[in-house]
Amino acid sequence: MSYFSDSFDKEVITLLQNGAVGFMPSDTIYGLSCRALDKKTVERLRKIKGRDKNKPFIVLISSADQLDELGIITTDAAPALRYWPGRLTIICQAEGAPLWLHRGTKTLAVRQPDDETLRQLIDKTGPLISTSANIADQRPAKSFAGAQKLFGDKLDFYVDRGTISKKASTIIRATFSKVEVVRQGSVKIKGVK
Repeated sequence: MSYFSDSFDKEVITLLQNGAVGFMPSDTIYGLSCRALDKKTVERLRKIKGRDKNKPFIVLISSADQLDELGIITTDAAPALRYWPGRLTIICQAEGAPLWLHRGTKTLAVRQPDDETLRQLIDKTGPLISTSANIADQRPAKSFAGAQKLFGDKLDFYVDRGTISKKASTIIRATFSKVEVVRQGSVKIKGVK
């Protein structure tokens, strides 16, 4: 297990590229992360978290160009593009995504984070899973100490940026004519209550 203080060290990139699962800050809260297109690692993360096998994860991207890698047609994400980079997660049609990633829903929740350093990391690793740092249905860890109590040596690395108490991202589902707020978070959507 590796520990990193406050930054995405080059070793974090190497660990993620080689199939690691770790605790690291996103642009909103701490999350458990791994490469989204690495089936074995995503399944390992699912087991560590105790996540429902039918529930997909949020995927972070560095730019809209990575939507293609996930089997998402860019026009499906168009309503969100004006909020990106930002703290808005959009549920997109992803029929081209691997079944083990969309879990039968044929959709993926994606976000381009507003943290430039994180986007640079994702540029090098490819899209990343980012899920709250908790065991399913429990409160998420807001610090390294809290995460270590929950996960111990089950994770390959920890990135410690102190205590983080921000709001999670807003999650929306957009269709041709309407936007549905699935989870209200740090972004208020204009014209939607």
